Amino acid sequence: MNSEANKVETAGLPAHEQVYRDLRDAILFGEFKPGEPLTIQGLVVQLGAGMTPVREALRRLTAEGALQALGNRRIMVPVLDIGAVSELTEARLALEPILTKRAISRITNDEIAQMAAIDARLDEAIERGDVKLYLEENHTFHTALNAVADSPILTSMVDGLWLRFGPSLRIVCGQFGTRNLPDRHKELLIALQAKDAEAAAQAMREDVVQGMDLIRQSIVAEPH
Repeated sequence: MNSEANKVETAGLPAHEQVYRDLRDAILFGEFKPGEPLTIQGLVVQLGAGMTPVREALRRLTAEGALQALGNRRIMVPVLDIGAVSELTEARLALEPILTKRAISRITNDEIAQMAAIDARLDEAIERGDVKLYLEENHTFHTALNAVADSPILTSMVDGLWLRFGPSLRIVCGQFGTRNLPDRHKELLIALQAKDAEAAAQAMREDVVQGMDLIRQSIVAEPH
């Protein structure tokens, strides 16, 4: 979700929920690198929050798999290996095409137009090399589609998967550049407009495979 929309959505939330969402977004969009240690005191300063809501946010995000507890109160963003990428890819392929098919029967022309506008902003981010905006708009595109599917259990599972690979996607952008990040959003939008469930699901499968394969390539390319 872009930052302005996020401000509107989270306005008036309790402090502990606001801190949780701020930290969750920071992890999701790669503001913390995989392997980077996090400290309560550092996050208190960075988020301008109290120690108690920061501790609660860390506890929740660790339980969700977005963070890893190392002992001695040390916490870090997990580092993905090839096995983890393979599992995440399989999980996404099992869930996201289903959400896409469910959205087909519910989506309106106005919602398709809104998704097209999101994709246009994503294209602008690619042209400008704006990694932060690219990551936000790419996530917003997928989130908008999942919301239409009206399947909260499946969507919650997918949200958890995105938290696990989001930081690595930021690294991919740094290695390959935004112009080399393919997607299948245009094909997906065409299929949504045509109410073609199979074509839409296939576009989603290809989108997932391409994105996760770039993460795999980035891991292989890292010096060990």
